[in-house]
Amino acid sequence: MTSTPEIKKIVHQGRNIKRFREMLGIKQEGLAYELGEDWTQKRVSVLEQKEIVEQDILEQVAKILKVPAEAIRNFDEDAALNVISNTFNSHDSSTLNAINFHPTFNPIDKLIESHEENKQLYERLLKSEQEKNQLLLKILEGHSSQK
Repeated sequence: MTSTPEIKKIVHQGRNIKRFREMLGIKQEGLAYELGEDWTQKRVSVLEQKEIVEQDILEQVAKILKVPAEAIRNFDEDAALNVISNTFNSHDSSTLNAINFHPTFNPIDKLIESHEENKQLYERLLKSEQEKNQLLLKILEGHSSQK
């Protein structure tokens, strides 16, 4: 038998930046803002298309996203899916213990934050509607006084 050398799959670092950014709910514009005034949404888009990202930029992005740079550098979707598939298809509970899940946010806090944002949006919408109604009343009063 002949053994074939194992081909090391290159991890697409730009795509990983995009994955982490999206998981954290950060828009490209937000990441660009955090990266500094030289950055735009379009430049972040180009960055996310790069297979290999410059070390200093990768470190800066990792710091902003609050993830280890190694996670961006080494995250392999196929390997992750393989681990997940093996974990959930296995009936051995020890494999579940092998996964350390430590979220960087509290879901309740995110829910409350979302509720507050919705409340503020509703209040702005209500104020806008009240202003429209006042304007319509002024217009109607103007028309009735002209008759």
